[in-house]
Amino acid sequence: MAAAVAVRTAVLGDGRPTLPYAEAGGPDGAPVVLVHGYLDSWWAFEPMLRRMPSALHAYAPTQRGHGDADKPEEGYGPEDFADDLVAFLDAVGLGRAVLVGGSSGGVQARIVAGRRPDRVAGLVLLGTPAELADKPGVAELWERVRTMEDPVDRAFAEEFVRGLTAAPVGRGFLETVIDENLKAPARVWRETLRGLIETDLRATLTGILVPTLVVWGDRDPLLPRTDQQTILDTIPDSRLEVYEGVGHLAYWEAPDRVLRDLAAFTAGVTLPG
Repeated sequence: MAAAVAVRTAVLGDGRPTLPYAEAGGPDGAPVVLVHGYLDSWWAFEPMLRRMPSALHAYAPTQRGHGDADKPEEGYGPEDFADDLVAFLDAVGLGRAVLVGGSSGGVQARIVAGRRPDRVAGLVLLGTPAELADKPGVAELWERVRTMEDPVDRAFAEEFVRGLTAAPVGRGFLETVIDENLKAPARVWRETLRGLIETDLRATLTGILVPTLVVWGDRDPLLPRTDQQTILDTIPDSRLEVYEGVGHLAYWEAPDRVLRDLAAFTAGVTLPG
C-alpha cells in the first residue's frame, strides 16, 4: 500500500521565504528531512515518499526559488539554503532530525550538520559531490546557464534531467520533474549554480562529527568514486554504500533500497523519544 503524502506550507518568518513541503510516514516515526538538489522540488523524492515506512516520518521541503516556493531576488548560495533549512526545522517543530541530501542538496545539509550538530542526529548523502568546480560537465553546464533567459527551454531541461540516471525512469514522473524544474526562473538556474561553483565545497565537509551514510551509484555520470572517497576521508564517522548499476539519482532508480538503508541508519542514531 502506498503511503499517504500530504503537502503543507512552512512559513519561515524573519523575511525568509515560505516553502511548500511534503510529509509522509508514521506520525511517531523517526524524523528525517529530505533535501532536494539543484532545480528540483519536493517532487524529486516522490518515489521515496509514497513508499515511506511507518518507522520514519519524512519532511521534504521545496527550497527557495524552486518549484512552488517563494522566489526572492537574491539568496541562492549554499549558505542561504542552509540557513533556510534550520529555519524549516524550527517552523515544523523539529528539534533534531536526520538530514538526507539528494545530489547538491547534500551541500546545504552538510553545512547544517557541521554548524548545528545539536539539530542533526545523522547525515545521509545521496550522490552528493565533494566539490563541483573540478567537474568538466559542470563547466559545460555553466556555459549554457550563465547566459540563460526566461523562459527556460523545455528541451534543455529535459536533456539535463535525462542524463542523470543509468536506468529508465517512468515517463509520467520524469515529465513532472521537468515541469518542476521549469518553475525555477533563469536567474535561479544561474545563481544557484554560481553559488555551488564559487563556494569552496570541500570546506563544507569539515567539522562534521555526526554519523554519516554516503550512497553512490557506480554508474554515476557526474561523480567518480574518488570524489566520494574525499567525503569519506574528511568526515570521521562515515561509511559508503555502493549501488551497482545505479546512476546519479539512487532515490529515483532504487527508492526501496534507499529507504531500507535509511531506516537501518536512522535506527542506529540517537533521536528524541
